[in-house]
Amino acid sequence: MKHTILITGAAGYVGSMLVEQFAHRDDVEKIIGIDKEPIPDLIRKEPKLLYLNTNTADDWEEHVRAYHPDIVIHTAWQIREMYGAQDMEWQWNIGGSDKVFDFSFSEESVQRLIHFSTVASYGAYPSNTVEHRYSEDEPFRKMDYLYSEEKRVAEEHLKSKYDASDKHVSVAVLRPAAITGPRGRYMRIRFGLQSALAGELKGSFVYRIVSALVAFVPVTPRWLRQFIHEDDVVAIVERLAFGPAAGPYEVFNLCPPGPVVRGADMARAVGKKQLPIAPQMVRIPFFVFWHLTRGKIPTGKGAWKSYSYPIAVDGSKVTRLLGYEYKYAGPDAFQYTDGAYESYVPEAQRRHKSS
Repeated sequence: MKHTILITGAAGYVGSMLVEQFAHRDDVEKIIGIDKEPIPDLIRKEPKLLYLNTNTADDWEEHVRAYHPDIVIHTAWQIREMYGAQDMEWQWNIGGSDKVFDFSFSEESVQRLIHFSTVASYGAYPSNTVEHRYSEDEPFRKMDYLYSEEKRVAEEHLKSKYDASDKHVSVAVLRPAAITGPRGRYMRIRFGLQSALAGELKGSFVYRIVSALVAFVPVTPRWLRQFIHEDDVVAIVERLAFGPAAGPYEVFNLCPPGPVVRGADMARAVGKKQLPIAPQMVRIPFFVFWHLTRGKIPTGKGAWKSYSYPIAVDGSKVTRLLGYEYKYAGPDAFQYTDGAYESYVPEAQRRHKSS
């Protein structure tokens, strides 16, 4: 069977990788990519791609409907909170997601829907512990951090719309830990935690100030991160899109087993010493940077909690239900440059576990 795939967020980190790698499959006839951003160089010359430069909250359904997609992968999201434009962002993310869900459940051609959510919506609360691993059957919790709250609401809408549908679509909800790898770290340098702490931010005066301020890595007592390699993310999506159906409606944490990345690990990885601080001390610089830079540094309301309180998840359901074995441990994905996109890493900066 030849597949036609709709991928939203096709210019984004994950979406563009899915377009590029799925286009190499013989059983993929066409990929329709939607994104509000211009087409990136990575996929610009892909002959199987029909690129629609539009927002998912705008009108695109009639154009896509003519191609009868059978697989829909929804990655589109305005991740960085926009200063003073929360209503517009809500319309883009929640309104746009609703349109993708409604399209999928109303079109007979669509057989599978894969929606990207996040582990952040489990909620960064002071009561969280380093030891507890959240499983998929534990509920999301309301947060004042806009990103996690929007993702929580989007999942609620998806489940409600699925329950009201005729259920001809198999749904997979993916909740990834922090996605990293050579493409994320070297091809798409953006304001991420790892690049900020490493002092790798370039360009603006504000970014140079941040780089100067992180001579030490500030570490709260229970701070942690979990990472999943970009290659594992692509492989899991490929299994869900083209392999046997996982089930009528399944939710998966995407996170390899094994140790998490703690503050000392982060400091060691970026070659700096750690500076222990209390959780509440994070609040002040986050607030100042948010307003001083008008959101250019993504430290909006509630964001400080994810730097202060742990959220650790159990990602073993992918292995139990799908039979997928993670290729990269979390700390390895975070530290080393192995992977499909290592050729983009300057040779002097390539690092392997054995070296």
